[in-house]
Amino acid sequence: MAEHDLVVRGGTVVDGRGNAPIQADVAICDGVIVEIGQSVGHGTREIDAQGCIVTPGFVDVHTHYDGQISWESRMVPSSNHGVTTVVMGNCGVGFAPSRPDDHELVIKLMEGVEDIPEVVMAEGVPWNWTSFPDYLDALDQRASDVDFATQLPHSPLRVFVMGQRGVDLEPATPADLAEMRRLTAEAIRAGALGVSTSRSLFHRFRSGALAPSVGSVEEELRTLALGLRDAGSGVFQCIPSLEGSPEGEMAVFQDIARSSGRPVNFSMLLPDMAYIDGIHDAAREGLTIRAHFAPRPTGILFGLDLSYHPFSLHPSFRPIAHAPLAGKVARMRDPAFRRQLLSETAEDPNPFFLKLVNTREYLFLVREPLDYHISLDASLNVQARQRGVPLDELIYDTLLEDDGRAILGLFSRDPRSYVEAMRPLVESDLAVMGLGDGGAHYGMICDAAYTTYMLAQRRDGPLGHELPHLIQAMTSRPAASVGLNDRGVIAAGYKGDLNVIDLDRLSLSRPHVVRDLPAGGKRLFQPSRGYRATIVSGVVTQRDDLPTGALPGRLVRHARNRPRADERLLVSQE
Repeated sequence: MAEHDLVVRGGTVVDGRGNAPIQADVAICDGVIVEIGQSVGHGTREIDAQGCIVTPGFVDVHTHYDGQISWESRMVPSSNHGVTTVVMGNCGVGFAPSRPDDHELVIKLMEGVEDIPEVVMAEGVPWNWTSFPDYLDALDQRASDVDFATQLPHSPLRVFVMGQRGVDLEPATPADLAEMRRLTAEAIRAGALGVSTSRSLFHRFRSGALAPSVGSVEEELRTLALGLRDAGSGVFQCIPSLEGSPEGEMAVFQDIARSSGRPVNFSMLLPDMAYIDGIHDAAREGLTIRAHFAPRPTGILFGLDLSYHPFSLHPSFRPIAHAPLAGKVARMRDPAFRRQLLSETAEDPNPFFLKLVNTREYLFLVREPLDYHISLDASLNVQARQRGVPLDELIYDTLLEDDGRAILGLFSRDPRSYVEAMRPLVESDLAVMGLGDGGAHYGMICDAAYTTYMLAQRRDGPLGHELPHLIQAMTSRPAASVGLNDRGVIAAGYKGDLNVIDLDRLSLSRPHVVRDLPAGGKRLFQPSRGYRATIVSGVVTQRDDLPTGALPGRLVRHARNRPRADERLLVSQE
């Protein structure tokens, strides 16, 4: 007779706490881990994990599935890379709170900041909410292949309270601030994990206008922090200003932490150790501030079938921008069109997109097998010099390869130097790995596979890490950073979220375009190999790299404590 719902048998258990791996079985009942050992009894279902590692499910705390969760049930491209919990509502953008008259505005903001096509959101988002508690109630009706939690975004909150004045970046009145504080506390009490904002001048509407949160004075940010204090829970998530100094941004974060008494998570977009020094200073004061970082430089993907490429904002390209790929390729192979396009320069009202398409440094052709540590010698810049041809002509020809399906990768920095600079953060309790942006940048970025990348390309060599530390960086540490202390660990009483991974088979393929969004919208998808099973709440959601169709994932409201049995164990060991 079976004693358990599920037993994962004979694998190498990497527990998520940084401990040495052990050979053991893992038993799950009612969605919770109940036993780890050599003789755990039988399960109604069993998974043979011989030759595989068994890890906690990965936790990704920086995603933008706010819209996607409202129209579909699979949170790809995260759930096919071992992720079992996602946190959305980052960067101060999202879909709630929102009045009917503001739906178009909120959609246009998400289009500009997160590269989600307007037509996709207009058709896909059901808008069966107004307030943020309404939004959570709507999410409660959804089922997914991962658990999902959210934060209150500052920009829609500002518009909800201030109307057009909020869009126009007018200063908030005392009455505005009082209402924002009240609604922040209300959202946290309803189940939001925190509140998020952005100070980045890169966050704009497609028209070039700044997002409503950008430029908010520190008093307004402090008001949101006081809402967290009123609720007695939640984290404050922020995108810093890249125009300000790290020391100045850290002073803002420290003020928020003091005002709220709550943790602050910020996205460290550049490897500037002045941020880390500020975090240490805050820790000595008893403040909790964590840097969220990408383990490799952000990869902007260019292609004729994607959102942007180096010629996409040239006047002659705009008339064919939305043509079928074959039509674009035929036009671009016309010698007269080629001469005209290469003679032009990019034009656009949004300075961020102009900078993006005009950047030529660290530009690579994305090939198989995929190598995220590619040498600068392989860049198109170096190849153009070696061949003695103009760089733009080589880019033009490369975009036409594979009948126009070629993808170019534009890294934010030299890949190897970036990885070397960020490497110490992987094992730091003051930093959280992430920034994969799953659910956003559908035709521009596909970094949500960072979990597979780390295990496939960062276990060996001078840039590598020991396996227990890698797993901890993707499980218990990000979970704890947002207060989800009931997951990310393989121990009795913790949530039954697991991965069974064949490291010898683990690999990443290059991203490619699929058309499966509402209104026929397209997005990038990156396949993986080597996941024998992914388990959410004791239910197998992925088996041998393919979805099972099971949807055990649900909305996670409120922060979660460690299991009581685990708390007693930790106390007894201290």
